[in-house]
Amino acid sequence: MADPRTDTTAPPAARATARSRVLCVAAPGEVTLVEEELPEVPEGGFRVETVYSGISAGTELTYVKGTNPYLAASWDRALGLFRPGAPAVAYPVRGIGYMQVGRVAETRTGAVREGALVAMAYGHRTGYVADPLADRFVELPAGLDPVLGVYVAHMGPICANGLLHAAADLHGPAARDLGDGVRGRRVAVVGAGVVGLLTASFALEHGAAEVVVADETPERLRIAEALGARPLAAGGNPATGGSVDGQAGDGTGDPAVELKRRWRHGPDDRGADVVFQCRGQARALALALRMLRPQGTVVDLAFYTEGADEVRLGEEFHHNGLSLRCAQIGRVPRGLAHAWDRERLSYETIALLGRRGAALREHLVTDVADFAEAPRLLADLAARRRHSVQAVLRRDVEDEGG
Repeated sequence: MADPRTDTTAPPAARATARSRVLCVAAPGEVTLVEEELPEVPEGGFRVETVYSGISAGTELTYVKGTNPYLAASWDRALGLFRPGAPAVAYPVRGIGYMQVGRVAETRTGAVREGALVAMAYGHRTGYVADPLADRFVELPAGLDPVLGVYVAHMGPICANGLLHAAADLHGPAARDLGDGVRGRRVAVVGAGVVGLLTASFALEHGAAEVVVADETPERLRIAEALGARPLAAGGNPATGGSVDGQAGDGTGDPAVELKRRWRHGPDDRGADVVFQCRGQARALALALRMLRPQGTVVDLAFYTEGADEVRLGEEFHHNGLSLRCAQIGRVPRGLAHAWDRERLSYETIALLGRRGAALREHLVTDVADFAEAPRLLADLAARRRHSVQAVLRRDVEDEGG
């Protein structure tokens, strides 16, 4: 019998089956890890092992809370309508998440080399087999902290697209760069979560005259200030609300009043040139509209899961002739798609991280946990038993051979 160790005609030994642990939301409040067998890497494909996976405290937690609209309705792409009836998504929901950094462990394509770090959006899982023709990936530059790479594929482009909508609001299809809507202008950001803080950082980087970030949480306002923005307390408490830079407000507890007393353009013309609304609460949108100067624009990046009774369109929105634009990542402003695809937004994100990465890593990434801790972490965040700005899952020590 031929010795398989020396017989070149013998078939190759079967490779060890690669497996992946995947985050699964079994039901509202019930989060687990399940194991899946990964398929073999096809010709033209590659396999990654997850290094970091960022948690979105907005979209992802709606599945844990049971409030995501896809759980109760389906999206009719042809009509552009949510239609009640058969839900588009049902429990168990696997692989939520869109902020992954993986290391290429196996490749059968010239599109990416083995060992490369890539930013992708394949959900919370420890491994993934990708097809370059179907899966977006962005190779991270050598000097970039890989933890910050979680923003490159999707979250950073969400925020960059917000600035692009502000540019298009001012210049239409003639907009040329992200700074065209904020440069030299007074910018307000409502919400000091990840989206708000990254958006504020983009605005500062692209030449805004001043950036004010409004939020109800003192800890998050301190982060906004550390990143270079002016904090504005928006708690609605007359003792603390409506104060800029931690200074006492006017006693009304109204942050819109404080902001408009600070920012004057002319007679009967006060407020922000543009407001980026980054918190999925009706009261946040109501505040954003009240902070605008007449004929100003709110660029809305938030994801809402409830009604909006607090948004009173017959008041400031009507009397000041305001505009509201939705900056949803599924599309860029009309007339700019040829010049501003997702790849360009990703590379704008890399540029921002290259210049402001040290501060963002220090202040924005507040929690790094092993992947095994993911179920408890997401359940705690959804139930508000734990608070985090940016939580990131990392490859477990035992997976690294430690």
